Amino acid sequence: MKPVFRFAVVLLMAGMSSLVFGQAPPDQFFDSNGVRIRYIEHGTGEPVVLVHGYTGIAEANWVAPKVFDELAKNFRVIALDCRGHGKSDKPHDPKQYGQEMALDVVRLLDHLKIRKAHIVGYSMGALITAKLLTLKPERFLTATLGGQGGLLDPTEADLKLHDQLAADMEKGSLRSLILALTPKDQPAPTEEQIKQSETSLLSGKDTAALAAVARSLRNLKITEAQVAAIKVPTLAIIGTADPLIEYVNKLKKAMPKLEVVPVEGARHITAFGRPEFIAALQEFLKANSIKK
Repeated sequence: MKPVFRFAVVLLMAGMSSLVFGQAPPDQFFDSNGVRIRYIEHGTGEPVVLVHGYTGIAEANWVAPKVFDELAKNFRVIALDCRGHGKSDKPHDPKQYGQEMALDVVRLLDHLKIRKAHIVGYSMGALITAKLLTLKPERFLTATLGGQGGLLDPTEADLKLHDQLAADMEKGSLRSLILALTPKDQPAPTEEQIKQSETSLLSGKDTAALAAVARSLRNLKITEAQVAAIKVPTLAIIGTADPLIEYVNKLKKAMPKLEVVPVEGARHITAFGRPEFIAALQEFLKANSIKK
């Protein structure tokens, strides 16, 4: 696997030391219906909540690629570790995930006494964000879906992929996920390369908790009828080389007002680190600021 590709994968999904990420704001915690959730925050202004991808943490998805710091120049930015990830609690029961991960965001807003916020989710975080638009739309000023378009009327193949991901994770493997995120016009990684990546990505992770997360993802599904009712301004940012672009295209058909910004040539594991990503996000947030 090429060094740049491996670094990008690690950046998205693996927790690294603070020496790599630089100085992050101090950890804060709150109780979310019996589950301890960790979050960080910085900046002032309208609140923006950042929700990371599967197996990731706030630092990997948002701090390292400078999204957190750039947004904090104009907004109050809050990034959490989803349950099952990072420094948050890690239940092993799939019933503790799914919709509960979405409600954690609402409970965080309640904890911070925030009535409405912008929300930005990447990959799994985008699934959570899309679900929130159908559960609690009144709590959000805008929504941004990065690297995903939500689990809209999932096919049997979509659900089987989540089940396979869970089965792999129970064996300490990310094989199905790595293959699913490989651009379709690129050669698949070899078994040796997959093993090398798994060693880096899963070191120190609670794979039983992550398997439970994967089994719960089907509970984040949304329907066309629910999407048609969404009035919250919504943006999707997606790499043109990201296989998950098909989910953004599917959402666009059901939600014509969805604004889509493609990041030319970006893969799933590189788009959030591109300057086009943060530029599109900042422009969208400023255009939809209640204080503009």
